[in-house]
Amino acid sequence: MSLKAVLLNGASSSGKSTLAKLLQEYIKNDRKEEYEIISIDNFLNITVDEPIYEDDVFEISPVLCKRALGVLKNGRGVIIDHVITSERIYKQLTEALTEYTLIKVKIVCPLKELEKREQERKNRCVGSAKASYEYLYPKIGYDSVLNTFELSYEECVKEICDFL
Repeated sequence: MSLKAVLLNGASSSGKSTLAKLLQEYIKNDRKEEYEIISIDNFLNITVDEPIYEDDVFEISPVLCKRALGVLKNGRGVIIDHVITSERIYKQLTEALTEYTLIKVKIVCPLKELEKREQERKNRCVGSAKASYEYLYPKIGYDSVLNTFELSYEECVKEICDFL
């Protein structure tokens, strides 16, 4: 088994966290491999009153990268649930993980659906979905692009597993 990191990069409310949990469970049950989920949400103070800025993410990004490296060095794969909105954050992550295979998956969803999901969640600052949709980085260069509005989570999981 070669250790891999799976990057799920998409706008807020695109379904990354749900997909990450289902992917982790599938890999454990079907492939008997351990993958840990590392979510950007665990490193940020997310409230409904205050937006998250790119500088905030850039500041904590080294901690997320260090955690991902620790998981990989301890013999487990990693699923990174992230909202990358700039080249410098993307570079931090990709440079930190250069010695490992990084499978890059862009998670997409129509903006109207993102905004609907954001309203239903009630745990994000209104406008986060739209802002992250507009500024998501990079726009191209992914191993796979999955639309969680058109595909079931099971279909998404199976497509990602094709890269493992």
